[in-house]
Amino acid sequence: MLVFDLPSFPYVFKVIKDFYPPPKDTSREQIKGKYLLVKQHDRVGRMADTQEYSEVGFPRERFDDELIAEIQKFAPSQLEISDRDGDGKVEVIIKHVYIERRMIPLNIYLQEAFDAGLEEPESKAQIERAVTEYGNAIKDLVAANIFPGDMLWKNFGITRHGKVVFYDYDEIEYITDCNFRRVPQPRNEEEEMSGEVWYSVGPKDVFPETFAPFLLGNNAVRDVFMRHHADLLDASFWEAHQDRIREGHVYDVFPYDPERRFSLKLPEA
Repeated sequence: MLVFDLPSFPYVFKVIKDFYPPPKDTSREQIKGKYLLVKQHDRVGRMADTQEYSEVGFPRERFDDELIAEIQKFAPSQLEISDRDGDGKVEVIIKHVYIERRMIPLNIYLQEAFDAGLEEPESKAQIERAVTEYGNAIKDLVAANIFPGDMLWKNFGITRHGKVVFYDYDEIEYITDCNFRRVPQPRNEEEEMSGEVWYSVGPKDVFPETFAPFLLGNNAVRDVFMRHHADLLDASFWEAHQDRIREGHVYDVFPYDPERRFSLKLPEA
């Protein structure tokens, strides 16, 4: 996706690129299908709502030249610059765009805490809250039969209410369509020392134990994650939820924190 925003507007605009560098193997129609899946699915308060529009016109003067050049480079099929109404006002016309509420990307939120210094109590509390919420977001998605696919911090954001929400749907899948596996034990020293994957990997195969090197490089983050969400690195966690979903058991997921929910107040005796 190409993403741009207007500083005075609390939303971002997302445009599907025309081409995708390796190892991405997808298409415009596949990505649109992923966004449609989310639109029609229970988002359990953990997936950003998107509004989809076509042929959206903006005044040309509202766009930086650098942004126009970026769209022309990566999504030329989605861009038209013209005076379509014949009134002398040149417009930038985006052929297809998604609009989502702006959030703070989780990797930036964490970096702000690191920059402030880990010796600061507020920084420690910020990391604890963000990492714990990140794991809670993934588990809520799992409860709704959703595998995020790309679980990097940058694909999650912090809302204005402090909740972690997933917003990158390019590689999203149903949990029940995935094949969760454990990394096989090497059969010999050559396999153990190999710099390449020496075992077969199918298109739907997922190895949860391999999440750690990509997610937990920072010791402060790793400490919080392992205290609260170490089970996400175990294939048995994912397999258990596959079995639950296939057997028809539904978990209740409450989108709002307890202090924000309506509750029944019984009359006093």
